[in-house]
Amino acid sequence: MKDSELTVDLRGRRIETLKDFWDAVAEPCGLPEWFGRNLDAWSDTIHARGISDVVDSHDILVVHVDQRGLVSIFDGEQNRLVVHSLT
Repeated sequence: MKDSELTVDLRGRRIETLKDFWDAVAEPCGLPEWFGRNLDAWSDTIHARGISDVVDSHDILVVHVDQRGLVSIFDGEQNRLVVHSLT
């Protein structure tokens, strides 16, 4: 598929932990049970491909979250989330 987007919309979903995030994206992204549930595995899924037929069948992955959606996952010490406004 050329220039096709896979959109995962997590807006309105309560995501307070990384487990919540992985649970939320697992099904719509077609992640296998053996998926590592870490950022290295996520990067491999998106860039290296070969892990998810669903992700592989699209050129672009777009994940939508509310501004406050993932903030509590990121503690500011070991990891940060920076939300930028498009205005």
